[in-house]
Amino acid sequence: MLINQKILSKRTVLHFFVFFVLLNFTCCKKEVKPQPQVEEPQVEEPFSFPRSSPEEQGVSSQSIVKLLNEITKSEIQFHSIMILRHGNVIAEGWWDPYKPEYKHQLYSLSKSFTSTAVGLAVKEGLLSVNDKVVSFFPDEVPADIDPKMKELTVKHLLTMSTGHAEEPMAKMMDAKGSSWVKTFLSTSLENDPGTEFLYNTPATFMLSAIVQKVSGQKLIDFLKPRLFEPLDITEADWKENPQGINTGGYGLRVKTEDIAKLGQLYLQKGQWEGKEILTEQWVNEATHKQVDSKPWGKDYDETNDWAQGYGYQFWMCYPGGFRGDGAFGQFCIVMPEKDLVVAITSESFDMGKNMRLVWDNLLPGIQNEALPEDIIGGVEFEQALKNLAIPAPATIDTTDIISKISGKQYTFDENNEAGADTMFFIFKEEGKCTVIVNEGKETTEIDCGMNKWVVDDNEKKTAESLFPVPGGINFSSKIAANAVWMDSTTLQLTWRFLETVHGDKITCKFEGDDYEKVTLTFLNSVAEGTDQSDPRKPLTGQVGVKINRAK
Repeated sequence: MLINQKILSKRTVLHFFVFFVLLNFTCCKKEVKPQPQVEEPQVEEPFSFPRSSPEEQGVSSQSIVKLLNEITKSEIQFHSIMILRHGNVIAEGWWDPYKPEYKHQLYSLSKSFTSTAVGLAVKEGLLSVNDKVVSFFPDEVPADIDPKMKELTVKHLLTMSTGHAEEPMAKMMDAKGSSWVKTFLSTSLENDPGTEFLYNTPATFMLSAIVQKVSGQKLIDFLKPRLFEPLDITEADWKENPQGINTGGYGLRVKTEDIAKLGQLYLQKGQWEGKEILTEQWVNEATHKQVDSKPWGKDYDETNDWAQGYGYQFWMCYPGGFRGDGAFGQFCIVMPEKDLVVAITSESFDMGKNMRLVWDNLLPGIQNEALPEDIIGGVEFEQALKNLAIPAPATIDTTDIISKISGKQYTFDENNEAGADTMFFIFKEEGKCTVIVNEGKETTEIDCGMNKWVVDDNEKKTAESLFPVPGGINFSSKIAANAVWMDSTTLQLTWRFLETVHGDKITCKFEGDDYEKVTLTFLNSVAEGTDQSDPRKPLTGQVGVKINRAK
């Protein structure tokens, strides 16, 4: 039966209301048992160092301001710096467009992480520094092995006192298809192991191979639960050789704060948040002079930072303390007497100058006790950090050519060494040029800012995409991009590969009545910084022309 609500009396409505209230009360009149409380799973906060003002930790803000000012004057391209005193971050900065969340290529600073892995393996009883290298690779020992090679130990690898007269890196890299381990064991030793220091990246590779042999894990996987997870180092990656062994002596990428974490771990004698990561004995051996290190037989003055001695993949520093360092200015500097850690990433062509900037400007401002608050100095300090930036190249004004080239497809010869098929230049948005590069099945769009850096979704998708430098250590990477008109027909693209040390400049010269031809010339940042020519050949593309493609 349908009830017409319009003719219900107020009394009828009241009766229905009372009925349903009583029914609900009767049905629900049961003993309510307390429900057990379910504890929410606790999510651990990622580790981050405490932050403090410099003065609270006995460091003058003005000394850091002076350091940053001198870095600017030096024209060395710094990417980041982090300074710790008494376990507190007192200064941190990233030169725009670099950011704290980006990992960074370490080059030979990777060696200190490899040494750490060996220390962990020693702690677990997997090996000893006195073990013979050949004992780990019985199947790879050549029949005609140098007798001195049979005496080579893990410690000789750690201290780069293998006995080689020349670093065998070229032989290993040229051994295409052959085992790097066997190639190393096949080299001759001109000196007895342990008698002469020679910088030796293949020796560090052998340490990686040994750790993989005794643990059954690649170096990076071995480090993950033992070092990376306890220190909350995430997103690390490491290059591998053709046999699937991490390169050891180079190829690691981590964030700037991760570099500082390694330094702080060694400063704390292997202890981390109340747990022993490394033994104190290992830390002491690794970070003290084991061999003289006047490299390559040159006469170095006593203040040279590469002549102070070498530990287990750590250098000693002239003012005291020790460091891991990598090509083009990657540093993990530790000064126990000052309770100081400094992490630096950069693209420097004078690494000694990087260190002298720290010695001459930061160290004089460090005191044993906390300093009074410096209000004026603190303002200058904050402003100096805020203003850190790599200036974006500036463009000239030009409009005539833009409408004629925008959206055109420039086609390259199929046999070009760069591997590029086509390229587009698109000017739709004011202040931005979008470059599209097609390489086989891969298409990459790069948004380039005019008078500014643009990152957005810019990405070098693989190590071998976007005109790689032959023989270089290439990575996939986020990209900061800039485009400038050098003159009315020349567009220069500047790309900084933010998760590496380096960058690239591509000069695009447009020619023809309707700008139907473009010629690309290349200048990678290493060639530019060392006044050398780029090994890549110019690349020419054309519009509307069927280019004969060789089969």
